[in-house]
Amino acid sequence: MNVPRFPSAALGFGPGATPERTAGPASDARALIDLPTREVRRQSTLKWSVLRSRALRAGVPLALIVLWQLASSLQFIAPETLPPPTVIVEALKELIADGELQSAIGVSLVRAATGLAIGGGIGLFAGLFAGLWRVGEEIVDAPLQMLRTIPFIALIPLFITWFGIGEGAKVAVILAATIFPMYLNTYAGVRGVDPKLLEAAHVFGLSNRQIALRIILPTALPSILVGVRYSSAVALLALVVAEQINAQNGIGYILVNANQNQRADIIIAGILVYAALGIVTDLVMRALEHLALPWRPRFELA
Repeated sequence: MNVPRFPSAALGFGPGATPERTAGPASDARALIDLPTREVRRQSTLKWSVLRSRALRAGVPLALIVLWQLASSLQFIAPETLPPPTVIVEALKELIADGELQSAIGVSLVRAATGLAIGGGIGLFAGLFAGLWRVGEEIVDAPLQMLRTIPFIALIPLFITWFGIGEGAKVAVILAATIFPMYLNTYAGVRGVDPKLLEAAHVFGLSNRQIALRIILPTALPSILVGVRYSSAVALLALVVAEQINAQNGIGYILVNANQNQRADIIIAGILVYAALGIVTDLVMRALEHLALPWRPRFELA
C-alpha cells in the first residue's frame, strides 16, 4: 500500500515551519490563575483571627453593659440595688471633678507596687535559692509550703497587732499575698530546665556560675515572668482587702465613705476602677513578657 507523504512544512513541523495559532473562544479563555500561596492564606487567616478576637473582646462587655442598662430602664432591677451604667458614669465624673479619684488611684498604686516589689523580690530570691541549691530547698521550701496554705486574709489581725492600723499593715497584707506565687513559679522554672542542657554545659566545661547565668536563668525566665504577672494580679486583690483597714486615703477610703453614705453608684464605680487597674496591669505585664521573650513562638490551635 502506498501511503501519501506530505511535506513536514505543510503540517506545521520542521525547521522552516511557522506554526500559526488559531484564535478562538477556547484559546482565549485559557489564562493563568494565581492561586494563593500558603503564606498568603496564613496571613489572611491571621488577620481574620485578630479582627475576630478584638471584636469579641470589645463586643461582649459592650453587650453586657447594654443589657444592664436595658434591664434598669425596664425596671427589672431596682436602682437602689444596682444603679444603671449612666448613673455610675455620673458618679465617676463627680469623683474626677473633685480630684478625689486621681489622688486615690495614685495612693493605691503606690501601696500595691510597694507590696509587690518587696513580696515579689522575696519570692524571687527564695525560688532561686531553693531551685539552684539543694541546701536552699531543704531550708526554704518546707516552711514556705506550709505558710502558703494560710489565707493572707487570716493574717490581717496579726499584722494589725504588729504594725498597727497604718500603712505598714496594708503593705504587709500585699507582701504576704505576693510572695508565694512568685516563689512557686520561680522554683518550678529553675527545676524545670532540661537536664540535657545541663549535661551539655558540663561537657563544654562551663562553670556553675556560667551555667546558672547562661542556661538556667534564661530557660526559667518564662516561668519567672508568669510569676510576676500572677503576683501583680494577686497584689491588686490584696489591695482591695488591705484598704479596708482604717483607710484614710486611696480607693478603699472612697468605698468606705460611699458605704457609710449608702452610695451604691460610687461603690460600683470604685469596683470598676479596681477592675480597670487589673486590666491595665495585665496588659503591661504582657508587654513586658513580649519584650523580654521575643524568641518564644506563639502557637494557637484555632
